Amino acid sequence: MKADQFNLSKSNNSNLYNEDYYLWIKNTVKLLDTGKFTEINLDYLIEELEDMGNSEKRAVSSNLRILLMHLIKYKYQPEKRSNSWLFTIVEHRKRLKVLFKNSTSLKNYYYEIFSETYEDAKDLASAETGLSINDFPNSSPFTPEDVLNENYLP
Repeated sequence: MKADQFNLSKSNNSNLYNEDYYLWIKNTVKLLDTGKFTEINLDYLIEELEDMGNSEKRAVSSNLRILLMHLIKYKYQPEKRSNSWLFTIVEHRKRLKVLFKNSTSLKNYYYEIFSETYEDAKDLASAETGLSINDFPNSSPFTPEDVLNENYLP
C-alpha cells in the first residue's frame, strides 16, 4: 500500500511514528495538507519541529568548531599547512554561509556560541597537533567576521 493511501486514526498515526518514521512524516504532511488536524499527534509534531531547530543549531556549532580548529592549526602550525586544511576551511565556511542564507536568525546563534566553540576548537587542535592547550590564547585570535570571511587566513 502506498503512503498516500493511508488514512490513519490519531492512535494509528502515533504507532506509525515509532514503527516507520519516514512514513509518519509523509502521513502527517498529508494530514496537514488536507486539513485533518485532529488526526495529528501534536506532541510528536512539536517534538519533531523542536528537533529540527536544534539540528540546525548543532550544524552551526559543528561547522564552526571544525572551522575554528583548522584556523588554529593553520595559524599555529604554519610549517604543516596543507591543501586539505585549506579545503576544510573553505568547505565549512560555505556550509555556514548556506545555513545563514536559509535561516538568517542562526547568525545570532553563531555569535552567541563563538567564544565557547573556540574553547572546544582549542581542545581539538591541541589533541590533533600535539601542541599544549597553553600555546593558544584564552580568547579567539580571530573575530567572528574573520572566521566567515572567505578571503581571510591567519
